[in-house]
Amino acid sequence: MSDPLRLGIAGLGTVGVGVVRIIRQKAAQLEARTGRKIVISAVSARSKKDRGIPLDSYAWEDDPVKLATRDDVDVFVELMGGADGPAKAATEAALKAGKDVVTANKAMLAEHGQQLALLAESEDRVLRFEAAVAGGIPVIKALTEGLAGNDITRVMGVMNGSCNYILTRMENANLTYEEAFAEADGLGYLEADPELDVGGIDAAHKLALLAAISFGTQVKFDGVQLEGIGRVTIEDIHQAADMGYKIKLLGTAQMTGRGLVQSMTPCLVPATSPLGQLEGGTNMVVLEGDHVGQIVLRGAGAGEGPTASAVLSDIIDIARGLRLPTFGQPASTLKTTPSANSGSPAPFYLRMTLHDKPGALAKVATCLGDAGVSIHRMRQYDHLDDKAPVLIVTHMTSRDALDEALTKLPTTGVLASDPVALRIEEV
Repeated sequence: MSDPLRLGIAGLGTVGVGVVRIIRQKAAQLEARTGRKIVISAVSARSKKDRGIPLDSYAWEDDPVKLATRDDVDVFVELMGGADGPAKAATEAALKAGKDVVTANKAMLAEHGQQLALLAESEDRVLRFEAAVAGGIPVIKALTEGLAGNDITRVMGVMNGSCNYILTRMENANLTYEEAFAEADGLGYLEADPELDVGGIDAAHKLALLAAISFGTQVKFDGVQLEGIGRVTIEDIHQAADMGYKIKLLGTAQMTGRGLVQSMTPCLVPATSPLGQLEGGTNMVVLEGDHVGQIVLRGAGAGEGPTASAVLSDIIDIARGLRLPTFGQPASTLKTTPSANSGSPAPFYLRMTLHDKPGALAKVATCLGDAGVSIHRMRQYDHLDDKAPVLIVTHMTSRDALDEALTKLPTTGVLASDPVALRIEEV
């Protein structure tokens, strides 16, 4: 029997407690499945408050960097969060001290993933992060192992359960965005800084990590086109439903001849598609490969059990002796790729309010046409205080052409509000 695998866990929030709980409850099962005992040597957190689980048998370190470099720690488990600060300092210290690292920290990896991957490889250590993307869904393992023989052509998904909950509640309970936001906040579904959720930042971190693995590129979070759900109205929800669509905060990534396209924005998807049928806080990731076609992974995207399960999957791999590069191939071979603004052409949903005066619609149509954007469907709704709500669905067009039209529309003098444009993804 091999020596025990000794863990140092930094961060005893929801996920950290979940990891401790699984290791305590399933010690014999974990040993049977890995061939060695998995034990906790020491822990660290901001305080020693009662967390509802016995911790007295583990050494305590106030400083996570000291925890990361202890002689009785083989694997440093970083569950503190934050792109910089103690999390990054402790992770670097652990790797330099010859420890493997398991983390759930998407922000840190999205900002510093290339640097940390190079450090891990220079020290002959592994850095694993299954829990950083989509909670309990094993999407990192799917890309680095199960689909490693494929060229990935596109990645897309709903990767923030809080946003999906808000959009689902808006539709099912006929709530405004503000009402659904307040409900989600009251239930504790939002981060302390809600903009990380509703602004799409949390989901964009995850998308950047998936794109790096999928396309063999260095992580490029600042290349993600980002728009949150704050401008989605209940009218958009209803109008999308009238056309057979649902609105989702959708991440998409694909490699084009111009570079890597990464976007995390509200999109319309067919109501009958797997993404369209996704309700509440559930996550879904869709992977498309040249040999396997389309793979759909669906499951709990957050919470104690699902995320702790993902952390344990990485620990189990290390216990079994599976040692893979951080992003599926050596960090030194990851390409630097320019960012591109638009992927393949798609139809778009446009919502705007016009001043109710003769020729207003004609000016809008001319402006779109001059930019090469063709109208497929158009609806005008009941007038409100001399203003006319208008909905337009375009034919397939490029984002560049649409942006040109959106830039010129204010010069027509007929807009009573800024237009909202949402991509329609046929999945």
